[in-house]
Amino acid sequence: MKYLIVGLGNIGPEYAETRHNIGFMVLDYLASKYEGSFDVSRHAFVTEIKTKGRTFVLVKPTTYMNLSGKAVGHYLNSLKLTPDQMLVITDDIALPFGKLRIRAKGSAGGHNGLKHIEQTLGHNNYPRLRFGVGDSFHKGKQVDYVLSKFSEDENIELQSLIEKAADSAIAFGTIGLERTMNQFNTK
Repeated sequence: MKYLIVGLGNIGPEYAETRHNIGFMVLDYLASKYEGSFDVSRHAFVTEIKTKGRTFVLVKPTTYMNLSGKAVGHYLNSLKLTPDQMLVITDDIALPFGKLRIRAKGSAGGHNGLKHIEQTLGHNNYPRLRFGVGDSFHKGKQVDYVLSKFSEDENIELQSLIEKAADSAIAFGTIGLERTMNQFNTK
């Protein structure tokens, strides 16, 4: 069985380790843990890892957040996968820092990366893992907030939360979406 795991983020050193790049950070951890190495490919950095009898194609779009659907559409088509064989990992300001929420489908919730994926696919019926980054910003400062780095306090917990999110992505492909939601959706 093959699965597509898409981590949303923006390319470039100015975006590295920002809240908006949590999807990239989770995929970087997975690649490191399973000895994958990202290569530049069409619309994305791509690597393939194998574990527990499954193959996971990890995709970090190089199209910037607002055009993430280009990479999603390309890799679903080229790998001949259906949207239910894909998990999109993204930041979410509506969730408290560190809260993980996995859903089978849902709205974009104002997230431009998810909006573009929905436009590209023509629907919102695809699994996604939302990683809570909190909402500690003043009115009108949302963009500055998601493009800022995690605080010192958040960094204390960040690595273990990234590992938990990575474990949930592997669980998605090995035990299925329902059991993964039951195990990893934090209260």
